[in-house]
Amino acid sequence: MTPSATPSLPHQGGPPDEPRRPAENPRHKARRRALTLLIIGLLIGVPAGYLVISANQSRNSGKDKESKYSATGLTPGWPSKVQRRLYQVSVPHPADRIAYYETNNWKTSRLYVQFRTNDAGLDSFLGAIGARRDQLKKGRITIGERDREVSGWEFTGPGPWSGLTHTQKNPAPTQDVVVNTSDPEFPMVYVVSRTVP
Repeated sequence: MTPSATPSLPHQGGPPDEPRRPAENPRHKARRRALTLLIIGLLIGVPAGYLVISANQSRNSGKDKESKYSATGLTPGWPSKVQRRLYQVSVPHPADRIAYYETNNWKTSRLYVQFRTNDAGLDSFLGAIGARRDQLKKGRITIGERDREVSGWEFTGPGPWSGLTHTQKNPAPTQDVVVNTSDPEFPMVYVVSRTVP
């Protein structure tokens, strides 16, 4: 072997030929594509449809309450424990028709609360704010025009109506209370509690 000669590499053949598939019938191909699209549609559509139905049921269940308070800024339900503690508004047990609304600005923060209770509940509420039932003045609407506009409360229905203002030194809140005793067994109570930050 001469120095210039290079050993030759063994011959490498190309990759083995894959077996050829028979041509697919176009009808079978279209059917398989349609089936795939149907499965994808069901995987996406069924959960989405469930979510829509669930949302509608949830919305409908609260529709009565929402329509009842839609004319006002009030939210049906209990104010949070923090709100009740901060504004010193203790909603008694038993109580229903409970709704509330809070406003805050640099000057004053207010919590609007309404509820219906019984005689013992009214006494309990008044005692918790440091007032008594005999302080309620008949025919006195202590919640002012501005607060009535914000809350949507109109004290024009059958009464008797009575009210009081429980004034406290800052930073403790001051409460304006109006009570409707048209149903003497179940008085309706409206409160605006305001604090100065």
